[in-house]
Amino acid sequence: MRRMIRWAQLLPAAALLLAAGSVSAEVKTLSEDVIPYRGDDLPERATPLLEIGPDLLGTGPLDPGFELPTGAVWQPALWVFGQYRTGVGVFRNGTATEVQEWANRLDLFANLRLSGTERVLLGLSPLRDGGRYSGYHRRPEADEGFDNQFSGEITALFFEGEIGEIFPNADPFDAGGLDIGFTVGRQQLLFQEGLLINDTVDAVAVTRDTLIVRDVSVDTRLTALFGWGNIHRSDNERDDKAKLAGLFSETDFRASTVALDAVWVTGGEDGGSGTDGLFLGAAATQRLGKVNTAFRLAQSVALDEASDAVDTGTVFLAELSGDPMGNDDVLYINAAWALDRFTSAARDPISGGPLGPVGILFAAPNLGDFGTALSNRADDVVAAAAGYQMFFNQERTQLVAEIGIRIATDPDHQDAAAIGLRFQQALGARFVLQLDGFVSREEARDLGYGARSELLVRF
Repeated sequence: MRRMIRWAQLLPAAALLLAAGSVSAEVKTLSEDVIPYRGDDLPERATPLLEIGPDLLGTGPLDPGFELPTGAVWQPALWVFGQYRTGVGVFRNGTATEVQEWANRLDLFANLRLSGTERVLLGLSPLRDGGRYSGYHRRPEADEGFDNQFSGEITALFFEGEIGEIFPNADPFDAGGLDIGFTVGRQQLLFQEGLLINDTVDAVAVTRDTLIVRDVSVDTRLTALFGWGNIHRSDNERDDKAKLAGLFSETDFRASTVALDAVWVTGGEDGGSGTDGLFLGAAATQRLGKVNTAFRLAQSVALDEASDAVDTGTVFLAELSGDPMGNDDVLYINAAWALDRFTSAARDPISGGPLGPVGILFAAPNLGDFGTALSNRADDVVAAAAGYQMFFNQERTQLVAEIGIRIATDPDHQDAAAIGLRFQQALGARFVLQLDGFVSREEARDLGYGARSELLVRF
C-alpha cells in the first residue's frame, strides 16, 4: 500500500538542513540488471491452459506495459484455466431410494489481468445446468440412463478494480481516501461462511478499505452491495424478480476480527418466492491461546408471510480447531443451534442448506445427486461435528475422520447421527484423488450409507 506523505512534516527537517548549509540529495534509479532468485529452488510451475502476455506466477523481468491518460500502468495478460471433476458413487439416506451415479463437472475461467488490482473474469460450467450434472444415473424404481446437462450459462462475468489505482494522478500522495474497490457483474457472494449468502448473483459492490479510527488500533472495511439478477432464494429456486441490497463490515481489532452484516431481499408480487426478508449476521474470529475460534450469529426475518423462500429463524455457529499434537494435524469441534426455521438471503442450487459449515458430514459435495450424511437444513435443531485431520507424505496425503449428530428440538423431526471418512491424495501437480464414505442412522428409519470416489484435474 502506498504510504501517505505530508509535506508539512518534512518542512522542519528541511529548514534545519538549509540552516546548516549542507543540503545535498542523490537520486538513484532502479537497476535494470536481472537478479536471479536466491532462495530455495522453486517448484516447477504448472502452466494454465492458455497464457497470452506475462506468465501466471512466472519469474523474470516485469512487462513494462503501457500508461493510461489517468496515470495507471496496465500490463495486460490473458490466462485461461479451470478444473474438471468426475466422480462415481452410491448414496442412500433417510427415506430416499438408493442412487448410483457417475457425475461430471467442468469449470472454465478466462482471466483478463489488466493490472495488479484490475481484471475481467469470465466463467463457464458447461457440463451442468443449475443443480443437475452430466453423466450416468441409476435410480431403482425410477429413471436410469445418461443425462446430458450441457449448458451455455455464464457462471461468472465481472470487472473489478480500485479507483485509487485507476486514477493515481488524482491522488499522487494517497491522501484523498481513494482506496475504494468496486466490482460489477455476475460473481460469487459468500458472507458469514455461507450462512447469510452463498450464491452467484448479478451485482455491483463498492468497498471502502482501511477506514482507521484516530488513536484506535482498528481497521475497518465497509462494503455496499446491490444485486439485481440470478438470485436464488432459500428454496434454491431462482427468483427473476428478486432484488438484494446489503451492507457488510469487517473490523480488525488487536485480538479479533468482527463482521457485522445486514441484507434486505425483495421478491416478486405473486407470493411464494416473492416474499420479502431481512437478514442479519454477526461474527467474531480470533485465536484463544492455542485454539482457533469463530463464533457466528445469523437471523432471518420474514417481512411478509413465511414461505419456502424466507422464514423467521436464528442460527448460532461455533467453530474451534487446534493442533493438540504440536504438528500439522488439526482437531476440530463445530456446533450449531437453529431456532425456528432459519433461511439464507440467497443460496445457489448446488450449495445445500445453511449448516454445511458444521462439518464434512453436513457439507454438500457440489457434484451430482450424492447427498449429505446429515441434513444441513437449519430448522429447530442442534447439530455438531468433531473431526481429526491428519497429514502425511509432506502434506500431499490427508485423512479426515469425523463423527456428527443432529438432535431435533421439534418433536415432529427426527434425530440422526453419522460417522464418515475422507481420504485425499495429490498426484503430480494437477491431480487429486478423493475418497469419501459414511454410515448414518436416523430415528425410526433404515441405515443410511454413501461411498464415492472423485478425481479432480486442474489445468
